[in-house]
Amino acid sequence: MSELLTNTIKMIKLLDKEAMAEAQARQDTLTKPPGSLGRLEALSIQLAGIQGKPIPSIKHKVVIVMAGDHGVVAEKIGNWPQEVTAQMVANFLRGGAGINVIARQVGVRVIVVDMGVATNLELNPNLLSMKIGYGTRNMALGPAMTPEQAVKSIETGIELISSEVAKGLDIIGTGDMGIGNTTASSAICAVITGKPVAEVTGRGTGLTDEQLAHKISVIERTLAVNHPEPTQPLDVLAKVGGFEIGGLVGLMLGAAVKRIPVVIDGFISGAAALIATALSPGLKDYLIAAHLSAESGHRVLLEHLGLKPLLNLDMRLGEGTGAALGIFLAETAAKILAEMATFAEAGVSEGDEQTSE
Repeated sequence: MSELLTNTIKMIKLLDKEAMAEAQARQDTLTKPPGSLGRLEALSIQLAGIQGKPIPSIKHKVVIVMAGDHGVVAEKIGNWPQEVTAQMVANFLRGGAGINVIARQVGVRVIVVDMGVATNLELNPNLLSMKIGYGTRNMALGPAMTPEQAVKSIETGIELISSEVAKGLDIIGTGDMGIGNTTASSAICAVITGKPVAEVTGRGTGLTDEQLAHKISVIERTLAVNHPEPTQPLDVLAKVGGFEIGGLVGLMLGAAVKRIPVVIDGFISGAAALIATALSPGLKDYLIAAHLSAESGHRVLLEHLGLKPLLNLDMRLGEGTGAALGIFLAETAAKILAEMATFAEAGVSEGDEQTSE
């Protein structure tokens, strides 16, 4: 493990209990029956603990979309050609993808990062080129990447957070793009949770029953070939992960050091969270699960992580689309705590007559 990665993990602190207690005390005096805003109340208190502020503030909102290709597409595990990864990156940069539309609605800045697209992308001032390699190797034949590449991908995410903090960063959402990445994520999920491959492998871009059976067999062969060690997260990442997944791991770790809440998107971000929390168990308290993906393995990994999703919209697009919606809810939770009047401020009597609809 590198010095940067080791030091980053050491620097992740527990949530600020005093700030959380003060946030809870204020929640208890707001003009509403206790608990009537449900998860939004708990979310505001979590944000207070993360930021170390009794009244958390969310102004600078960012979704970071990390893109990378996967050599396992050579096994024909999906319906989309590898070229789509680069094409979708171009679509992100033009502002035409799902994440762009939702981000504009929510007021979120989108950062697009080339972590390992299998081709050279056109230069664009809005594209961050942090390429570890031109796609991973075919993990069905051997390790997806070298141990050094796995560490480098995580370090890249950590370094990116450090550079973005200077521009203003109160909350981040994790996004991804990479044809074949649900296959890698299913492999990671199976290894770390110990669940059968068939239980955590979904249809991705819309596979038939026959195609799904083939995808499962490819992942099972991958695990038999590589023997990733469940208790060694860097080994798992190197053998069956992806460059963008490693980058997302680094984002999560780096954000926790800076006391920045991380809204994780769907299955691919969840797989990265499995790696990240295996490296640093305390990181889990900094994570907010945006939604429950329609990918079958997502529920399994969220239960393993002990995270309860905010939304269940049957989404499975990726790109950080669910994370952007989660950021909206987090910002709403913070504003309620900050701006809603207390009983004393509003001149409203407290008592048993206060009821909710």
